[in-house]
Amino acid sequence: MQPIRLLTFSTLFPQAARPNHGIFVENRLRHLLGSGEATSTVLAPVPWFPSGAARFGDWGVNARAPRAETRHGIRILHPRFPVIPKVGMSLAPWLLYRAMAPVVAGLLAEGQRFDAIDAHYVYPDGVAAGWLGRRFGLPVVITARGTDVNLIPRFAIPRRLIQGAIRDAAALVAVSAALKQALVEIGAPDDKVTVLRNGVETDLFRPPADRAAARAALGLSGPTLVSVGGLIERKGHHRTIEAMRQLPGFTLLIAGEGPERGRLSGLIAQHGLADRVRLLGPWPHRDLPALYGAADASVLASSREGWANVLLESMACGTPVVAADIWGNPEVVRAPEAGVIYRPNTAEGVADGVRRLFAALPDRAATRGYAEAFSWDATTAGQLALFRRVVGGYSRPQVA
Repeated sequence: MQPIRLLTFSTLFPQAARPNHGIFVENRLRHLLGSGEATSTVLAPVPWFPSGAARFGDWGVNARAPRAETRHGIRILHPRFPVIPKVGMSLAPWLLYRAMAPVVAGLLAEGQRFDAIDAHYVYPDGVAAGWLGRRFGLPVVITARGTDVNLIPRFAIPRRLIQGAIRDAAALVAVSAALKQALVEIGAPDDKVTVLRNGVETDLFRPPADRAAARAALGLSGPTLVSVGGLIERKGHHRTIEAMRQLPGFTLLIAGEGPERGRLSGLIAQHGLADRVRLLGPWPHRDLPALYGAADASVLASSREGWANVLLESMACGTPVVAADIWGNPEVVRAPEAGVIYRPNTAEGVADGVRRLFAALPDRAATRGYAEAFSWDATTAGQLALFRRVVGGYSRPQVA
């Protein structure tokens, strides 16, 4: 059987200057390609910016992205597209489409052939992918991942564009049942949406061989919490920091970087928590297992998620979780050995969740065993079945 030839399209994809950005998209693709039944060229655009100087923050990081690279044997292109800060949300899909259409045309002129576009993130990526599919006569499968359907559709113009992308897509994928329900509420037919959850890299994320050494390397001696994620308001690190006032004797490690760093540092100082709360900065993905493994529990206080990979990563390292009762989390944390779901999503709720977990901490081997059930195998099989159905049933129109 001939492999399915995909053009994977997403602004959420790792690149040399941002190796952890959208790594969940890369991981899913790696496992799909590892089946030997699909191939892919990745089109992962980055916003254009003239300078890579560090003083420009994320804009400068994007400017340092290579134009092309190979990761895990996958060819990845990073063409630039224009972004208009603060006022460009409604224009974003059109700007992305206009910049990428010549790139796709160039790939086809080189002799590359594709059976389908595999798009990740509904807005603006999925909208632009839909227009590319129409232009080049390719079916489009769009994967929804969180904010793209639980926040952005609140805005009128993006909502209409998203509804158009839903209508034109050959199929839709949601990474959780909650996101599927959101797509249906926006207007997607129920039978057009397939739930394919993310998996966890159990070979990478595993308990440390010497947990005592891992804890010693971080200078840990008492009960320790870890929170992994970008320092942005949505991740709720401020709630976890405030909860530490109610958790004497606990240490909190926060791994991540972002625009909220200054605010969070000020909050730590304001509450006199500098001796118990540490901002570790960006943490390489490959080094996260040692961090998870050294901690006693992970906390996720986000206000929105689609399918939080950090929960399964922590569990795979034997570390149970304390997670807010928001989109997707109850689908991940479904048994006592996984951890606890807390509500309300406040500092008091976080503290109560931590106390409940530590009142009956699960065996770390049981937590690891729970995570092992979330391999990528079922997701890969689901993707292959979906793409084969889409490609096999697609009637290619005449391309103008």
